Amino acid sequence: MRRISITVDTEGSEVQTRLNLALSLAVESLIMLMFVAVVAAAAQSVPAPRTIDKGDQSNIDDRREVVVRTAAEWQKLWQQHSPDRPMPSVDFSKEMVVGVFLGNRPTAGYGVAVVKTIDANGVLHVQYRESAPGRDAITAQMLTFPYHLVAISKSASLDVTFEKIP
Repeated sequence: MRRISITVDTEGSEVQTRLNLALSLAVESLIMLMFVAVVAAAAQSVPAPRTIDKGDQSNIDDRREVVVRTAAEWQKLWQQHSPDRPMPSVDFSKEMVVGVFLGNRPTAGYGVAVVKTIDANGVLHVQYRESAPGRDAITAQMLTFPYHLVAISKSASLDVTFEKIP
């Protein structure tokens, strides 16, 4: 780093002080920009989740957040969720499955959507949104079991958090 110094006969120390202050502010700004760039690079959003299955009728009737990393885990979950339907294929060498089951709801009109995953600092963050019928909505009077299962790029992060977002 070069230091620029200007000597002026009258009030020279004031000019030099201002130049030093300006240079210090420029360096601090550059450091802050580099910090922001490093943080942004560390917290990368993975590609949008690919829906594998979504609906309001699951055999899983309790609230559950799931992370599936192997074909054996996928087969076990699918047998619990929907044993009468063919199991969708997932390439577990490249992908993994995350999902949210809301458990039972008293009427139709409830739903859940996994909207985003963020892999940052060794933690995979799964963000999802719940929906409910409006207060004056006319809905089918039947038990529902909303769920959403998605495939995402395989993550090495062992810690996974699920976050309900508005």
